[in-house]
Amino acid sequence: MGANCCHHEPETNLTPTRQGRYRKVLWVALVVNAVMFGVEIFNGVKADSVSLLADSLDFLGDAANYAISLWVLGMAVSSRAKASLLKAVSMGVFGLWIIGSALWHWASGTTPSAVTMGWVGTLALLANLGVAVLLYAYREGDSNMRSVWLCTRNDALGNLAVLLAALGVFGTGQAWPDLMVALVMASLALSAAWQVMIQANRELATV
Repeated sequence: MGANCCHHEPETNLTPTRQGRYRKVLWVALVVNAVMFGVEIFNGVKADSVSLLADSLDFLGDAANYAISLWVLGMAVSSRAKASLLKAVSMGVFGLWIIGSALWHWASGTTPSAVTMGWVGTLALLANLGVAVLLYAYREGDSNMRSVWLCTRNDALGNLAVLLAALGVFGTGQAWPDLMVALVMASLALSAAWQVMIQANRELATV
């Protein structure tokens, strides 16, 4: 019974009613991510925090991903799979950018503001948990739906990591906790990109 609960056949098509609900959820997620991008990039620059800047770009990327998902919703499997490949590439580029940015800040020796990291990270976590709750019912769909769920899951994990980094910066007075969290977020992005790319290629191979 436990195995059956953990395994579900992918939903390649949604009923009109379920598709309508999913579209509304995506619109909510799009607006939330666009707003949080503005909040985090402003405060990330102000606080000189790599993890906040990384998280702000993650919000921007997710907003774009939700827009793409809305665009391809209801299209053929091949179209959705191609959109998933595009999103996988964007997640991969995001992960590589974080690594480069973390190395640059390490070389410059700047120390971020732990207080700003803490309250912005908390706000971002609440926003992502709300979106994750809305998207949970659609986590086992095709590669496009799975990529949306993985992005949201990674965001919530990233927010928790930012809060841990804030505590680390506050306790040590140094930047290394912020840089370590940025590298963790990069690994999550690269891992999710790889998973989505594999599933999308499988879907393209069957059409």
